[in-house]
Amino acid sequence: MIKLVYCIARKADLSREEFQRTWLHDHGPLVERFAKAVGAVKYVQSHTGFDDLSEGIRASRGLVEPYDGVTELWWNSRSDLETALASPDGAAAGAALLEDEKRFIDFSRSRAFFTEEHEIY
Repeated sequence: MIKLVYCIARKADLSREEFQRTWLHDHGPLVERFAKAVGAVKYVQSHTGFDDLSEGIRASRGLVEPYDGVTELWWNSRSDLETALASPDGAAAGAALLEDEKRFIDFSRSRAFFTEEHEIY
């Protein structure tokens, strides 16, 4: 499988709660609606929280502030991803998702990359 990991920072004018609500209740269903068009087989949102625990691990390692959340999106193969996104439906879905993300994501402070998982346990 191939996985997109998207570390997301919210727009400055949104509280964490507003961002997470928009991401979960507006954008999440949109991603689900376009899953077939983009060829994705799994989608997960991980919302930042547990500030007291997070601060402890950041302080012990000298880390910077966390992202507001992480999205993970899976495809069965690279060719499945490329085929889906090259199709008219996949391209339209990708454009619609990007347009929606512009409402709540600060792209300049976010990161996205593809990975291959290596399960250890």
